[in-house]
Amino acid sequence: MADMKTASAQSTAARVKAEIATDDLSAQVAALREDLARLSESVVALGQGAKTAVADEASVLTERVRDKVREEPILAIAVTAGVAYLFGLMSRR
Repeated sequence: MADMKTASAQSTAARVKAEIATDDLSAQVAALREDLARLSESVVALGQGAKTAVADEASVLTERVRDKVREEPILAIAVTAGVAYLFGLMSRR
């Protein structure tokens, strides 16, 4: 009889430990989900910032090329013809 009480007490103790472990694991999973949500928000913000920076740089570069073409149209035509010739040679192979 004493053995049954001991076994029952051990079983109850094991069940309580399992419930505590389950609760702890649930809390850790919830914290991890919150961390992932914050991390994804940060990544989105970084991506938007990078996109804006690239777009700004592209517009500046485009404006510089336009100004250079207006200043030296003959050079622009020569460079364009040279690049087209090289593409033509590469596409043959």
